[in-house]
Amino acid sequence: MSQLNVLVTAGSRRVALVDAFRRALAASGGGRVVVTDVNALSPAVYRADRAYRVPISSDPSYLDEVFAIALAEGVRLVVPTIDDELTLFAHAANRFAAAGVRVAVSPPTTTQICNDKYATCVTLRAHGIPAAISYLPPDIPVAPLFPLFIKPRYGRGSVGAHIVRDAHELAFFLDYVDMPVVQQFLPGAEFTIDVLCDFQGRPLSIVPRERVVIRSGVIDRGRTVKDDGLIALGESVTAALPCVGAVNVQCRMVDGRPVVFEINPRFSGGIPLTIQAGADFPAMLVELVLGRRVTPRIGHFRDQLWMTSYEASLFLDESQVRLDALRQAGIGEVA
Repeated sequence: MSQLNVLVTAGSRRVALVDAFRRALAASGGGRVVVTDVNALSPAVYRADRAYRVPISSDPSYLDEVFAIALAEGVRLVVPTIDDELTLFAHAANRFAAAGVRVAVSPPTTTQICNDKYATCVTLRAHGIPAAISYLPPDIPVAPLFPLFIKPRYGRGSVGAHIVRDAHELAFFLDYVDMPVVQQFLPGAEFTIDVLCDFQGRPLSIVPRERVVIRSGVIDRGRTVKDDGLIALGESVTAALPCVGAVNVQCRMVDGRPVVFEINPRFSGGIPLTIQAGADFPAMLVELVLGRRVTPRIGHFRDQLWMTSYEASLFLDESQVRLDALRQAGIGEVA
């Protein structure tokens, strides 16, 4: 049977994602999951088969180090996981492909638009897709309708995001938030739509999830929702913005209609719920890289499956702690 090795970048706390790829590889012929991270104490480092310490993604050597690791480990699929590196990998996808390595990342134009919260909504509205009305500071109406919502234009994880209730708060947060974008306040229930596209941009699976309880920007408790309107929204977003790999569309229900406020072209923090509901994105990506046919299964998942999350810890003896990175041919190994 064929086998492949997968590299997951910025492993950090993404233990569930690493485990999902390990299961997918075991079921598809074998292979290893390799993780890169800046911190040798990140939990995913100890769940992966191999792990390497790398510099932060803004370091000029970052991409070269990941590329060298991929070649040394016989990796055939790279899965970037953080917003900061998506455009970097998008521009380098052809370089990896020339070496026989697929990168599950959307095209540069898509990653650039999605990393810009203002451009995301403006682009979607230009395509007729309901998205939050958004303003840059110079364009805010003289008498805006409150409440509003303000956040960093290039932020992530709900950091720096605030409800703005009046003109006084607006003036304060415009000065307080770095490079802000101001949006209409969306009061309804919040949903994430997990979408997986193949390497030609065709949607293979779409799973909406209600984010019932959110902690630090990540779903803590939620449920799958088989809603035709949300599924159609996921399809329309991928038609407007070509996507590859995992994408998550964030929206709220306003007067019975979903309105998008953000898109992240990467695996979501709530992906374990989507996988458990029967839409195994890692397994489908593995099958694609192995050259096997993956038939679209839009709407095929378990409806009303709830997830309630909790903290878990790994306990390590001193001999198990991978603190000292070995330097071999420019590769920082922590496994």
